[in-house]
Amino acid sequence: MTRELERIDDLGSAWLRAWAGDAGFDACCAPDIQYEDPLAQDPLRGIDALEEHASRLRGAFPDLRIERTGQALAADAYACIPWRAVGTHKNGTPALPATNRFLALHGLHYFELTDGQVRRARGFYDLYDAATQLGLLPARGGLGESVLLLLRGFGLRAS
Repeated sequence: MTRELERIDDLGSAWLRAWAGDAGFDACCAPDIQYEDPLAQDPLRGIDALEEHASRLRGAFPDLRIERTGQALAADAYACIPWRAVGTHKNGTPALPATNRFLALHGLHYFELTDGQVRRARGFYDLYDAATQLGLLPARGGLGESVLLLLRGFGLRAS
């Protein structure tokens, strides 16, 4: 492994430890980090906002475990870390009560780096898959999904 990939690998490990609550985001992020993912309604700015977002996730999934699913990829000032998160939705919020269902979700975080730190990050994962695993939305390919698509104006799909 080249020196650059080792550095990105270490940065990715620090990032995943921060998501799991085993370290702080200040170990891998620029103070003015900008972050986006499917659950963030607006881009988050700064380490405190990112930590609050991750803390809410850890609160909903107190047994949350995050692990790598592949080697980090890097080119110039960009990197990508693939991951898998697993946990049980044991704690709800006023908007979403606990489902007590187990979730296994694959995703990745794409980074823009500045001076060896994450300056911008964007998380990609299938929010629909997460919602079906939690029992909030119907599974893909079934009648329930067809009804949702019909209600949204997409018409019927052949299964």
